[in-house]
Amino acid sequence: MPLEPFFPAGHIEVVCGPMFSGKSEELIRRVTRALIAKQDVRVFKPGLDDRYHATNVASHAGRTATAIPVQGTNEVRIHLGLEPQPALFGLENPDALEIKLPDVVAFDEAQFFDAGLVPLALQLARAGVRVICGGLDLDFRAEPFGVMPELLARAEHVEKLTAICVICGAPATRTQRLVNDLPARYDDPVIMVGASESYEPRCAQHHSVPR
Repeated sequence: MPLEPFFPAGHIEVVCGPMFSGKSEELIRRVTRALIAKQDVRVFKPGLDDRYHATNVASHAGRTATAIPVQGTNEVRIHLGLEPQPALFGLENPDALEIKLPDVVAFDEAQFFDAGLVPLALQLARAGVRVICGGLDLDFRAEPFGVMPELLARAEHVEKLTAICVICGAPATRTQRLVNDLPARYDDPVIMVGASESYEPRCAQHHSVPR
């Protein structure tokens, strides 16, 4: 079992990897440990992801954690009592915050959040909050996905997970999208919520994106 990362002050942790690598499972594990430690925890998920549960964060293995579905980071700010507008990369003085923030704020499927997630995460971390983000680092084309590259660059701790390639059994770092059992084409929409009926974990050798 991986060691829990420790930083004495607020910080950002990112758990990333392809689908079926256990990202949500690991996020739920970290959230559960924080709850056992009697910390104040808030978990947010994008409202468009209701594959397994309308509100809870759920892993493919069936583990869940209570979450708040939102349409964007402005909604997250409202839930936390912050101004409903993006901050400038967290450069404002965190001491100026007069509200009581949670000890831990987690974001599942972070790749689906808008660009405001980065300044929000930085603002929270500077205010002493442990921020946990889980998400796909690459889209089905194997290209950097949404806000994930910047979150990865700014995080104090990054854990990149792998799945198992369904073709050869090697470590899988990519997500294969399938349409009628055939690889999706490069010009297909980037965002398409689905699970095992639409996606498979693949290694780089067996990942295919026809142009």
